[in-house]
Amino acid sequence: MPLPRRLPRTYADLTAFLRSAEAMRRLMNLWPPFLCSGIHIMAISEDFRHVAVRLRKHRLTANYVGTQYGGSLYSMTDPFWMLLVLRNLGSDYVVWDRAAEIEFVSPGRTEVSTEFRLTDAHLEQIRHETAGGDKCLVWFDNEVVGTDGTVVARVRKQVYVRRKRDRGLVTG
Repeated sequence: MPLPRRLPRTYADLTAFLRSAEAMRRLMNLWPPFLCSGIHIMAISEDFRHVAVRLRKHRLTANYVGTQYGGSLYSMTDPFWMLLVLRNLGSDYVVWDRAAEIEFVSPGRTEVSTEFRLTDAHLEQIRHETAGGDKCLVWFDNEVVGTDGTVVARVRKQVYVRRKRDRGLVTG
C-alpha cells in the first residue's frame, strides 16, 4: 500500500494504514538501529509472509578488516521471524524471540541481502503444537548472501509461541 496522497480522513483510515505492511516497512527503515547501520527493508508482503532485507556496504558499516560488520549481519535478520509469526497468528498468541545463532561463512565484501518466507506448513505446525495450551519452539533459517551469490552468513532464530491463557475474573 503506497503512502496516501492526502492525510487519512478518519481514525480508522489512519489505523488501517499504520497496521499495513508498507507502513511497517517505512517506519522500520527509519528506526535508528536500521537507519544508522545501512540496513534497508526492501519489501514486506501485505500478508506478512515474505520480507526482503539488504545491508549496504560502506565505510561506516565495515569492521576493522573492511568486511561487513558481524553485528549488522545479525541485526538485519533479528526481528523478522517473530514479527511474521506474530502478524499471522494474531492476538490470541504470545510470540517471542528465544534464541539465535549466526555462522560466519565468508567475508562480506559487498552489499548483502536475505529473505524471510513464512509458509503454511510453519503456521500449521505452530497451531498444532499450541492447540492444547503448550508452548512451541520453532527454528527458522536464513542465508545472508552477497551480490555475487556467495553465502556470507547462516542465521538461525528460535521463536517461542504459546496460545494466550484465558484470564477469568476472580470473584471473591
